[in-house]
Amino acid sequence: MRVIPVEQAVDTVLCHDITRIVPGEFKGRAFRRGHVIRSEDIPALRKLGKDHLYVWDLQDGLVHEDEAALRIARAAAGSGVSISQPSEGRVNLIAEHDGLLKIDTSVLHKINSVDQVVMATAHGNHRVLKGQPVAGTRVIPLVIAESTVAQVELTCRLAAPLIQVKPFRPLRVGVLTTGSEVYHGRIQDKFGPVLRRKFDELGCVTMPQVFVPDDVDMTVRAIRGLIREGAEMLAVTGGMSVDPDDLTPTSIQAAGGRVVTYGAPTFPGAMFLLAFIDEVPVVGLPGCVMYARSSIFDLVVPRLVAGENVTKAEIVAMGHGGLCAGCAECRYPICPFGKGA
Repeated sequence: MRVIPVEQAVDTVLCHDITRIVPGEFKGRAFRRGHVIRSEDIPALRKLGKDHLYVWDLQDGLVHEDEAALRIARAAAGSGVSISQPSEGRVNLIAEHDGLLKIDTSVLHKINSVDQVVMATAHGNHRVLKGQPVAGTRVIPLVIAESTVAQVELTCRLAAPLIQVKPFRPLRVGVLTTGSEVYHGRIQDKFGPVLRRKFDELGCVTMPQVFVPDDVDMTVRAIRGLIREGAEMLAVTGGMSVDPDDLTPTSIQAAGGRVVTYGAPTFPGAMFLLAFIDEVPVVGLPGCVMYARSSIFDLVVPRLVAGENVTKAEIVAMGHGGLCAGCAECRYPICPFGKGA
């Protein structure tokens, strides 16, 4: 920081706010700390009685906070991500379309280990909406060393990429509901409308819902029939418990399903099944998906729709943060189930 005559201050960075006072009319900030002085500012500064200014000189290997944040954001942004204009040193990264947010957390940790640089993101592997801020970055001081900014840019570009929004594929989804009570009309199915809404939000098209009783052979024929008719994903409801007449997991295996997991360390959503029949993902959905605001559906299905392969190890890792106490009781500032994201 140094003191210079106001006439020599062009392209330097103001180190303090400058207040303008008009008695009885106005009192407020005329120039904010961090403002880069322009030639057209000089007359206004002189009218405010400023013959000298305390400034940073950007010629000494320093970068202004706004420019630093812009450079870091540009290096971090991958496909499906745009960046905002800087505001008080911060730049936001914004989803350009609905999709699945992907974050390279190992690189994110490296960036936040660099002194005087911060970047915060939303939870990765969750659905985000067009126009939604998904990350923000800034540097802590008013000006920062050029070498630090270059280091962070290089770290960002080593990722593939650091932050991206993967588009959802417009899949044809077959919905199959098992259960003799629904099949024979003793109770009304309420799962189908919920799944149609959820898959519609992911840009998918649901095929006409199919109903079968608690019968393995009929369920297997229905599964194979939906795939023959062009289903690119199957969502199976009913019969996901361990009661003797809950035959859905057995039926999925009998239809050729390669089971990734039956059971997930998440509440709600423990009785979840993920399998593949050739390349077609099959999800066996427990009843909680029908009524819970967020569940295992929201942790796994958006990834499948985006074309990702979800592994057993990734589902095992969901146990950390997989307990949802419900919106009314939850005290988490950021929901581990992605509520509101």
